[in-house]
Amino acid sequence: MQRRTILKGLLATFFGSWAMRAARAEDTIKIGLILPMTGPSASTGRQISAAAKLYLAEHGAKVAGKSVELIIKDDTGVADITKRIAQELVVNEKVAVLAGFGLTPLALATASLTVQAKVPAVIMAAATSIIVDKSPFFVRTSSTLPQNTFPMAEWAAKHGIKTAVTLVTEYGPGFDAENTFVEFFVKAGGKVLDSLRAPLANPEFSAYLQKAKDLKPDALFLFVPSGQGAALMKQVGEREFDKAGIKIIATGDVTDDDQLNGMGDVALGLITSHYYSVAHESPENKAFVAAFEKANNGMRPNFMAVGGYDGIDLIFKAIEKVGDAADGTKLVEAMKGMAWISPRGPVSIDPQTRDIIQNVYIRKVEKKDGQLWNVELETIPGVKDPVHQSH
Repeated sequence: MQRRTILKGLLATFFGSWAMRAARAEDTIKIGLILPMTGPSASTGRQISAAAKLYLAEHGAKVAGKSVELIIKDDTGVADITKRIAQELVVNEKVAVLAGFGLTPLALATASLTVQAKVPAVIMAAATSIIVDKSPFFVRTSSTLPQNTFPMAEWAAKHGIKTAVTLVTEYGPGFDAENTFVEFFVKAGGKVLDSLRAPLANPEFSAYLQKAKDLKPDALFLFVPSGQGAALMKQVGEREFDKAGIKIIATGDVTDDDQLNGMGDVALGLITSHYYSVAHESPENKAFVAAFEKANNGMRPNFMAVGGYDGIDLIFKAIEKVGDAADGTKLVEAMKGMAWISPRGPVSIDPQTRDIIQNVYIRKVEKKDGQLWNVELETIPGVKDPVHQSH
């Protein structure tokens, strides 16, 4: 009898704690953040994870009456690993939303999984136009390369640049940048003398830069992914393009705020077009930068950080609107058309494409108080991805 009573008590305790755990699990909304925390794109992972943690610290890890758990996983920038991690997060961890995706191939690796599992995936970094076409569960809070590039092409043509050479990284976003620059620059009356491509892995730019210089264009247009700008600009400086009268123009990926101070004076005067600068003059951005630097030992936020911060904000807003995170289809529907004021300026999610609509800024690298900044000169408001616009 005594043994039976003890056994009953143990079973009651076991089932009681199991039920509590199960209830607790249902009271927790899990967000799976897949990022390159190591490898060549580690700065992207570092920035986005820091921004996501900051958002939760500021707003509290609760939404719609439930706790939010952020699960951060390192895919090292390898697509096969991204896919495996995404499967584990969906099947084992039962995440409500996937997010992150530091590079285009990493996002694309999860497209079929998001459809099968009906799990939203918020793209916080990867910037090839086609990504949102590959799954109705993809929603983007970063940007597209065409969105950032065409304002630069139009600006160049308006400012006396008649001929150009393009140099981009040889992968999806690079092709987007090259094609968009060529299309809009030629449309505006310019001539592209050559289009050069450097490898994504272990890039060595010197031969391409020499070839570009030998062609004597009015301008050299550059795109490399976040994290490679410092190496590129060092080699640009060694070639002395300025003395040859060749203007350097680029997308803002090249003058990444995370690396800009390390580039030195070679970056001064560089004109870029992009959606975020740490020097953006708005109360929302000043508060964001101050909080980010305080939480991260003075590290400057870059455009990856703001993509991550806004991505978590969008997830929270969608869960609040739906009142739950269990239905992925409803969450994506809630995200469509969502509009808010971001540290970068006003943003919204295009209900047709699930891509972000945002301002693009023409900026110039200037030195103030001994530091380098991307100072905004012009604003092109409410820019949509031009590739999807032309479809």
